[in-house]
Amino acid sequence: MSTRPELPKRERAQSPYFGNARPNAACRAVGWAGHTAPHSEPDTGNGTPVRTQEVAINSCPEGGSQGGACTAALHQARKRATPYAAPVKRLIVAAGGGGDAVAAAMLHAALYAADDEPALILTYSWDRLIVDPVPGPRAPADFTALRQLTPHVWAVPGEVTLEPPHKATLPRLAAELPHVFALIDPYAGATGITRQLDELTTHFTPQTIDLLDVGGDILAHGDEPTLRSPLADALTLAACTRAKAAPIIRLLVAGPGLDGELPADTLRPRLGPLIATFTPDDVRSIATVLDWHPSEATALLAATALGARGLCEVRDAGLPVPLTDEGPTVHHVDLRAAFTANRLARALADTTTLDEAEERCRTICGTSEIDYERAKAQRLGRQQAVGPSVPRDLPAQIRNFEQAAIARGTTHTTIRRLAEALGLPGEALQHLAQLNTARARHHPASVWELHGAAEAPCGG
Repeated sequence: MSTRPELPKRERAQSPYFGNARPNAACRAVGWAGHTAPHSEPDTGNGTPVRTQEVAINSCPEGGSQGGACTAALHQARKRATPYAAPVKRLIVAAGGGGDAVAAAMLHAALYAADDEPALILTYSWDRLIVDPVPGPRAPADFTALRQLTPHVWAVPGEVTLEPPHKATLPRLAAELPHVFALIDPYAGATGITRQLDELTTHFTPQTIDLLDVGGDILAHGDEPTLRSPLADALTLAACTRAKAAPIIRLLVAGPGLDGELPADTLRPRLGPLIATFTPDDVRSIATVLDWHPSEATALLAATALGARGLCEVRDAGLPVPLTDEGPTVHHVDLRAAFTANRLARALADTTTLDEAEERCRTICGTSEIDYERAKAQRLGRQQAVGPSVPRDLPAQIRNFEQAAIARGTTHTTIRRLAEALGLPGEALQHLAQLNTARARHHPASVWELHGAAEAPCGG
């Protein structure tokens, strides 16, 4: 079942890598500077209260004082963005959550560099099991200290924590990037997400609204054999199409094929005009995040923008993803046409619960990605690792993996693929990223170039 979680007793979860974010660097809590919420329990619209906690704005996590540089930084933050007051220039909807939220920040750098304020990014908190051991997306009740933007939309500040055993990358992302991240709540189905969009657009009156998907599986028809995780994208596509602001919502697909689902050859006829090609300057806007974030598709989007070419293995299945000149491109696609062609999105449009959406996904696609996560979580639970998270013979294991991958014609992999292939727990991801930072030439830390593999001359 995917029912909305009950609100448990509040405890502060601890995670050294994912989950609970550090405070925003240099008091860069741009979304909530100058605004505190009293301790209260507003209703989420489905009968479940979500606690908010008062956050003092005169305390500086960097050690400054109220009368010093910290206050100046806070005043600048207040001037740049206060999401409790309209308007907001840019609303970007990260179609699938996870890495799409990171890519939204890169999109903002590429298209809206002249803006003097951050974007409002609406995204799921939905991470792979190697990060979050609980299947499915996180609901507002899974967090503490969320900040209310509208009656049904909550911002995720950098200081937010999660209820054990949940973990998430979103809080740390909010702590490290100068954007306001708001939480998509799919537990009220596509109609609930539409309501969230309507509230945001009414309250903030954004000048532009972009629906961004990295990889392009949002353009699926529903019957493609390589389709693996259609539910999240189809929900946001359905919600955006039914939103009051649908006529101005622009559907953008970045990095066609980079998510390992629909091949670029399948996507190419479904893409519209090219509107941008990411550059190394755009990647710099998210460079620090790529040092730790485990997203594969967005990491490959950045890597191709930095010049990586070849063949990359991704996910636990080792899916081959070509890294070509198409990798860093962004295409505009007609929103209504994509919705009409997507059987799953059409079927989800009037759903009012996530359970209902899952059932319709099973009917059309045979399964849902949450079913896959549940089954995998059970397998992982039966295979509890014994011993250290980083084995002593890890260098030898990596060499063996590299040799086998090179023999398959692979030039790159991801640290997530490497960790899963070697049977390492999520805690090992940071260790692998640190190893790769020391050895990588010009790729994000989460993209592992295989030693001994010459980059293939894969052009457009």
